[in-house]
Amino acid sequence: MAGASLLTLLDDIATILDDVALMSKVAARKTAGVIGDDLALNAQQVAGVSADRELPVVWAVALGSLRNKCILVPAALLISAIIPQAVMPLLMFGGLFLCFEGFEKLHHSYVQKGIKQVDEGQDIILVVDDLAAYEKEKIQGAIRTDFVLSAEIIAITLGIVADASFLIQVFTLSFIALVMTIGVYGLVAGIVKLDDLGLYLNRREGGGLLTRFGRWFGACLVNTAPYLMKGLTVVGTVAMFMVGGGILTHGLHAVSELFIDVASLVAGLAVVGPVLSFITPSLLNALFGVIAGALALVCVSVIHKVRSK
Repeated sequence: MAGASLLTLLDDIATILDDVALMSKVAARKTAGVIGDDLALNAQQVAGVSADRELPVVWAVALGSLRNKCILVPAALLISAIIPQAVMPLLMFGGLFLCFEGFEKLHHSYVQKGIKQVDEGQDIILVVDDLAAYEKEKIQGAIRTDFVLSAEIIAITLGIVADASFLIQVFTLSFIALVMTIGVYGLVAGIVKLDDLGLYLNRREGGGLLTRFGRWFGACLVNTAPYLMKGLTVVGTVAMFMVGGGILTHGLHAVSELFIDVASLVAGLAVVGPVLSFITPSLLNALFGVIAGALALVCVSVIHKVRSK
């Protein structure tokens, strides 16, 4: 009797694990776009940090991301069980915050608060008044951004497992949260240390074919790493508007349907139609995110002025 009960228990566990694996695979595919944006944003966030502090900063943000998910997973399960209609408004608020941060970043690049540009001949050097405060601000900004992106990943996953049992929901959400955190920040750590890898390969001695190829490849990595980080800065800012605008338009069904109709219209164009149809919704979401971010920044600025008076 005890043996039969044990076999039944093992069979139940295997069934649950199969369901979790299947739903996790679907969730990973559905959230791939958000994960890509998360990767670009977080790699961009550590730009400007000194080389010896890059990995500690990535580690600090990864720990912050885990804390975010420890809050988000139980909160998502609780909200879904008690007031499921509140999930979308909360997500939209997070999307608006992303747009606000993106536009504030653009605005900040012009006003240069906390960072002064000193022109020395042809070179422009960034001087940071307090390195520790600058690093802390970088980490806090990355964790805030991660909170919104993690919330969207959790919400998408929750939508996939909405009809499953509570136990499967818990396991699937926890698995996705853990795997995505390890995957994203592992890749971020790899990206920010590409220049160090290139330097190591470039300094290897020897006359073998593989060693000479390694020196050439290392030199390419060293030369392209600064451009990669600058590119990630641009991609990360665009991703803020794209993801934030996408969340907002997803909640505003009329706007979302309008964008889909526009994409259908351009699909009929010769040669470039399919490509335009594919990128049009993302471009329109980004434009919507820029407008929403600008309006949010104006509102916040007005509120600050009123409160200061």
